[in-house]
Amino acid sequence: MHKGEQSITVENLTFAYGEDVILSKNSFSVRGPGLITLLGPNGSGKTTFFKLLIGILKPLEGRVFLNGEDVTGDPFKAGVHASYVPQLSAVRRDLPLTGLEAVEAALQGKERAERRSRALEALRLVGAEDLVNRKLSAMSGGQLQRVLIARALVRDTPIVLMDEPFSGIDPRGRENLADLASELANDRLILLSTHDPVLTLNKSKTIVVFNRGVKAVGSPEDVYKLELLKAAYGSGVLIIEKCLHVLS
Repeated sequence: MHKGEQSITVENLTFAYGEDVILSKNSFSVRGPGLITLLGPNGSGKTTFFKLLIGILKPLEGRVFLNGEDVTGDPFKAGVHASYVPQLSAVRRDLPLTGLEAVEAALQGKERAERRSRALEALRLVGAEDLVNRKLSAMSGGQLQRVLIARALVRDTPIVLMDEPFSGIDPRGRENLADLASELANDRLILLSTHDPVLTLNKSKTIVVFNRGVKAVGSPEDVYKLELLKAAYGSGVLIIEKCLHVLS
């Protein structure tokens, strides 16, 4: 059980790639434990936002605070508080690593016995014990995603950022990963990005609607409304039989 503060706060955050503005003086704050869904269409800047949160990118203006500490543009400070699960498309599957070796690699500097013990426990936690000796190249998308989550969990940070963990996963695998994220959020702050709200809507305590900036923050009941979703998805939101549907 992680004790103490579990929070993400951004103040007046501004970032752009040249003239392509991703965020402009955005501010918001969320607290854990719990599952927070960052909801927005593909290409809306969610991955860039995550990289700003963990210090890989430095904003043009504004500050990022994790658990109350200013970690702006500093991945070493941010790494004390948060772990990052990248998209599958950003992972090299040709590396000659087993599931166990990939997770152990996140604990460089630790004694070998401790690395092995913690890595095995993390793989067990995500239901990937059978992937200990399997090469990354031989894994399905869902299997590799579980290894990536284990790699983040092995560092035992109170905040875990999951970037589009359902992308490229079959329907049953997506449901299983959504259940896993919800379970892990019992004692962590899990910030999970997705373009499809269906899987995590009823599991999330907070929804952040995002498209080139934060459009809304609140409970699923407050945020999952036509006018707010249109701010992120535009015409990709429909009402069918009185239910909202987001077209990916």
